[in-house]
Amino acid sequence: MANTENREKLFMQILWDFLKEQQSHLRSPFFPVLFSLTVYLSCCLPYVCLDLLCSRLSLVHHFKIQPQNKVPWSVVWKCLHKIVYNHVFFIFPLSVVHWYWKPVVFPPLAPEMLTVVKDVLACLLLFDMQYFLWHLLHHKVSWLYHFFHKEHHIHTATFSLMTEDTGVWEMLNLSFFSTLIPALLDCHPLTEMLFFFANIYLSVEAHSGYEFPWSPRRLVPFGLYGGAQHHHLHHLKFKVNYAPYFTHWDRLFGTLWEDDTHRTSTNMETFKKM
Repeated sequence: MANTENREKLFMQILWDFLKEQQSHLRSPFFPVLFSLTVYLSCCLPYVCLDLLCSRLSLVHHFKIQPQNKVPWSVVWKCLHKIVYNHVFFIFPLSVVHWYWKPVVFPPLAPEMLTVVKDVLACLLLFDMQYFLWHLLHHKVSWLYHFFHKEHHIHTATFSLMTEDTGVWEMLNLSFFSTLIPALLDCHPLTEMLFFFANIYLSVEAHSGYEFPWSPRRLVPFGLYGGAQHHHLHHLKFKVNYAPYFTHWDRLFGTLWEDDTHRTSTNMETFKKM
């Protein structure tokens, strides 16, 4: 047990020491924008490739939640243009302000792996709560929906690049939540980066339009996690499943909707036969 803990500490310290060697890049006001775009597009790329293969490979077709819907290239380019535009003209100026008022601090020691796991989970749970309340409010108050959130609902079939196909107000709010939460919990800079990566990946996965046996929804027990099935129903039925990841807030507020169990079980049987 002690040897395992020592190996974990050594791994985390090696990783943190490597990142500290890149201080000149990490301290740059350009880094948050480049990091955000790189992580986001890297998470989207596998699903974009699957969308291209869906009509050609039956295996991919079976795992697509709405296989009858195809993503036109015009929509792909529109999403890409909006994402880059928002990052350059809105995220970057805010990054400069954040860089000026709160310079990056590099502690000498890396956090313990268990601490990182607990802090990232805490950040995800807090983000899930904050976004659920924000999301619910923007659906219940008609003028908030019309002016700020409607833009994200032009798509009824989810696909990965639509994750950040939002208006400026929504994008800035989500960026604020994801920046504020680690600061409130006083997370280590390495934990902040890992939370940011996990948050983007889970958000893209929830919008991906695919349900695999290894999807987070299938790995988290007791139906505690919604994932792609959960969020596709939100875009399809509109007034259900407001939480981005977990299901407990929708259960408590009576807005949880689950009716795609047949398709999920069919996908599982298909996978087992392959």
